[in-house]
Amino acid sequence: MLIDETLVRRLLAAQFPQWAHLPVAPVPQSGMDNATFRLGDELSVRLPRYAHWVGQVEREHRWLPRLAPQLPLPVSQPLAKGEPGEGYPYPWSVYRWLDGTTATSDALVDPVRTALDLAGFITALQAADATGGPGPEQSNAFRGVPLGDPRDSIAAEARVRPKIEALRGTGLVDADAVAEVWDAALAAPAWTKPPVWIHGDLAAANLLTSNGRLSAVIDFGTLAVADPAVDLYPAWTFLPTPARDIFREAVGADDATWARGRGWALAGSLPVPEDPYFRDHPQRITAALHHLEQIIEDYRGTGS
Repeated sequence: MLIDETLVRRLLAAQFPQWAHLPVAPVPQSGMDNATFRLGDELSVRLPRYAHWVGQVEREHRWLPRLAPQLPLPVSQPLAKGEPGEGYPYPWSVYRWLDGTTATSDALVDPVRTALDLAGFITALQAADATGGPGPEQSNAFRGVPLGDPRDSIAAEARVRPKIEALRGTGLVDADAVAEVWDAALAAPAWTKPPVWIHGDLAAANLLTSNGRLSAVIDFGTLAVADPAVDLYPAWTFLPTPARDIFREAVGADDATWARGRGWALAGSLPVPEDPYFRDHPQRITAALHHLEQIIEDYRGTGS
């Protein structure tokens, strides 16, 4: 399906004419689940690319206004929900634009402060009342399910194990070490406390910085009430090594939760060279291999 500026302008003109005069431009890094456009200086438009992500629209509109006042960082703010139309078959959203630059580890002026700020955001999210919140489901890619759960998450055994085996003989990474980390994550005790709110996708692409400091968290399409281990993902994929232990202490992760979090990070960092996601963007393989090195190093350092 072609989702371009022309379609966005038609949808705005038909449903939100008060914004139809504003310039529309695609953002430099639009996601795989949704197409995102800048609308004027203060707004953005986001449209699901596929039917199975449609539930993200309702999830954000229902829950973010309740959660935002309880969180220490600005988050995505839905302003209006569009309906299918103009040949586009799904609901869509208009959001308040959040200023900031997509986060990178190299640009952090104080990684320890960032680790504490991120931990503070996660613990505040977990502390919010989760009554009636949605559990892991297809429209949030089953983020937060128990490791080993057969549902089709990125951390499903049926997805992860073949990727590990495909790395053998490539020379890219120590596949035996990767398998050992994955086995330890699967063997870790499951989360037995009440489920809590999770963001579900705390990748650097969903973190904004301003002047080298964490300034906002965006894209809550994978929001759910589940096992919090999945939100430890940035410990190995974003934070520099010296800040990792500080983050772990601040977020209060026990050994089992840390091991499961490491499993989620591993599952999201397995480079499959023939996968178009990696094949068409070689820098993603470099980044994924760096993440795996951090994961293996942490596993060996902690002994669990």
